[in-house]
Amino acid sequence: MMEELLPSGVVVVERCGDDDSAFLLPEERALIAKAVEKRAREFTTARSCARQALGELGFPPVPILRGSKGEPLWPPGVVGSITHCTGYRAAAVAMQVRLSAIGIDAEIHEPLPPEVVNSICVAEETAWLHQASDQLHWDRILFSAKESVYKAWFPITRRWLGFEDVAIKVDAAESSFRVRPLVSLPVDCDEALRQFAGRFLVRNGLVITAVVLPRTA
Repeated sequence: MMEELLPSGVVVVERCGDDDSAFLLPEERALIAKAVEKRAREFTTARSCARQALGELGFPPVPILRGSKGEPLWPPGVVGSITHCTGYRAAAVAMQVRLSAIGIDAEIHEPLPPEVVNSICVAEETAWLHQASDQLHWDRILFSAKESVYKAWFPITRRWLGFEDVAIKVDAAESSFRVRPLVSLPVDCDEALRQFAGRFLVRNGLVITAVVLPRTA
């Protein structure tokens, strides 16, 4: 499913559920030493997906560790993103010469609790939700889109981006969305960050979203 949302040159490996053959390298096992079993299984399969994707780019098996904000640390020259939720795990990677960043997210397709909706939406999104078709859980799609945006944003800027710091405009007919950051950008930021786009897919009880930032220089 995720592959449908991403351009050529991005390698995607996804699994519906856990992979019994998945494994962690010793350095990765230390990251989840205190995790509950469910979390450990999800993490293991997702990291295995990521290593398989790197293998398709020609990289040998390497530990995929975490940065200061929990972001995956890729080999030099690689950009990528990892996601997992109940019943789904995926990783997407590409060479940095092709893309500046990738962000992917997967969520169960169900409505958000009202208090969560209020905390993640800016005024224009709240207004749109009130008049949007009820065929899909648009609040969950917005949530997932913002998760994907952050995963693409942080590796480039090294700055936090809260739910209230970005506005999403959904094009339901095209299954896409436009992204407008509401915070000041670094002086030397990639121009692609000023306004960019993403895509979404709702299938098999899941919401899948993806954002890619193209190279601008």
